[in-house]
Amino acid sequence: MSKTQCSLSVSSQSKTAQFDLKTYWTTLIGEINQELDRAVPVQYPDKIYEAMRYSVLAKGAKRSPPVMCVAACELFGGNRLAAFPTACALEMVHAASLIHDDLPCMDDDPSRRGQPSNHKIYGVDMAILAGDALFPLGFSHIVSQTPSDLVPEQRLLRVIAEIARAVGSKGMAAGQFLDLEGGPNAVEFVQEKKFGEMGECSAVCGGLLAGATDDEIQRLRRYGRAVGVLYQVVDDILEAKTMKSKFDEEEKRKKRKSYVAVYGVEKAIEVAEELRAKAKKELDGFEKYGESVVPLYSFVDYAADRGFSFGESS
Repeated sequence: MSKTQCSLSVSSQSKTAQFDLKTYWTTLIGEINQELDRAVPVQYPDKIYEAMRYSVLAKGAKRSPPVMCVAACELFGGNRLAAFPTACALEMVHAASLIHDDLPCMDDDPSRRGQPSNHKIYGVDMAILAGDALFPLGFSHIVSQTPSDLVPEQRLLRVIAEIARAVGSKGMAAGQFLDLEGGPNAVEFVQEKKFGEMGECSAVCGGLLAGATDDEIQRLRRYGRAVGVLYQVVDDILEAKTMKSKFDEEEKRKKRKSYVAVYGVEKAIEVAEELRAKAKKELDGFEKYGESVVPLYSFVDYAADRGFSFGESS
């Protein structure tokens, strides 16, 4: 590592230590929750909207995709108001993917964030429809709610294309398929597609909204993907350390495409450290933006260390 890289690393550590990420994050959660409440009102047919709202407005949601989007937008001097519609759309898409992931034919998870999964409350048929409805609602919300005086149309088109790519057959859908059908050697691909895509897409969309250059977008892409995978790897490590022999054997079997399940906890810890370093290395390229990059550095440390909790959040 060069002296310049070392100084950047030390500088970022001192800044993140002073930055109050919890206040920044929880403030944004409150603002985003208000926007989401307005974006998904109950209307006819009531039941499908109730199912949509159940997952989109779920208690305990950290709103990581929208918060990362806003932070990336603000990095380049973008207006927070310009980012909110896309931030909400990302949460809608994220919620839809979780609804479908939890279905019996997919990951078969009966609960999410300590609450019954959508299909356990509304039934499999309604859960599928709720997820199906949230995807296009997200795109519609971006187009109808983004202030045209803040974001040019061409940028919006790139944002929509980015989200479509992330959730489609080359993105999260591909990851889910290989999680179901692939062998153990597919673990890296599964982790990047199932978990890295959402982080990548969120960071990139924020940059696109603010007019970041192509080189900056590529840095955000690599950063977001690393953070997304890092968060899940650390989740799996923490879960493995609390497992009690046979009690969680079924959970371990279901998570066979995780680094922990395939390679063990020690290897997963090595992977997590590599991902943390990779994410921060990408951010070092944004030194010229000064303090504006600090929230993105802080997200990396939170993903790795979980230095605080969000009350009801897990």
